[in-house]
Amino acid sequence: MKHISILVPKGAVLGSVEGPRQVLTEVNKYLKSIGKPALFNVQLIGLEEQVPVAGGKYTVYTDALTENIRKTDLIIVPALDGDLPKTLEMNQNFIPWIIQHYQKGAEVGSLCVGAFLLASTGLLDGRQCATHWMAAQQFRQLFPNVNLVEDKIITDEQGIYSSGGAFSYLNLILYLIEKFAGRQIAVFMSKAFQIEIERQSQSPFIIFHGQKDHGDEAIRKAQEYIEQNVEEKITVDQLASQFAIGRRNLERRFKKATSNSVVEYIQRVKIEAAKMSLESSRDNVNEVMYSVGYTDPKAFRLTFKKITGLSPIEYRQKYNREVMIG
Repeated sequence: MKHISILVPKGAVLGSVEGPRQVLTEVNKYLKSIGKPALFNVQLIGLEEQVPVAGGKYTVYTDALTENIRKTDLIIVPALDGDLPKTLEMNQNFIPWIIQHYQKGAEVGSLCVGAFLLASTGLLDGRQCATHWMAAQQFRQLFPNVNLVEDKIITDEQGIYSSGGAFSYLNLILYLIEKFAGRQIAVFMSKAFQIEIERQSQSPFIIFHGQKDHGDEAIRKAQEYIEQNVEEKITVDQLASQFAIGRRNLERRFKKATSNSVVEYIQRVKIEAAKMSLESSRDNVNEVMYSVGYTDPKAFRLTFKKITGLSPIEYRQKYNREVMIG
């Protein structure tokens, strides 16, 4: 039987504690119903017996304290709430415990912004990690040695797992169930809890807001120019000339300030505008394409799909209210 430690940090998001516990416990019930032994021993593990979560609105009663766990097979780090640096400080005593058990053979998975606590251990340095796209910029600032893959829902590298934002943590739980219990049981759980299995990307859900909290005034003005002239075909040379910055210097400073190259930033601003149009207007795809400064349908489709994971037509069908109702 695999021992699973679901951590209960102070300030945890309640759903990301209870959700995994409920789904993993249901696996045992299903196995029992078909005459097989339980597979998981699921425990809520804390630094204290009673832990305030969700801004103090709820209290979680833990099954055991970290000091009492001699061996565990899988550690699940739930999402955190509130001011992340402050929450990390409150939960720093989890860090040596996670490292110790990983070194003893345990696997570790983080859910959503639980990645911040997992990254604090140093175990993610040089490895891929997913988290909520809204926290991506802050994550990069705090953990520059981690390879953040903003679009992914699941990462799996050397016994360390992570999941994308919000309720996509359930896709990681299904992934782990399939790994430990087999495909048949994972499919059954996906149907029982109505979780779409094998979702690979959180790209369709990302809303792009350019990072401007960086202190480089010239770059901030370049960003604003790109955003205010979305219908124009803007080039790197044009921006360099307009803001009197050498091209190489512009590209270096832009990447440092925004975590995007100039070309990536221009593309993402244009595709974000196209997404909004596809969600709310009746314009056809070509009209939307022209409105954001593209003239080549193939280039537009390829860029749109690279950023969102969907074609423009698929995106409209998924998110346009009139299409959905019609």
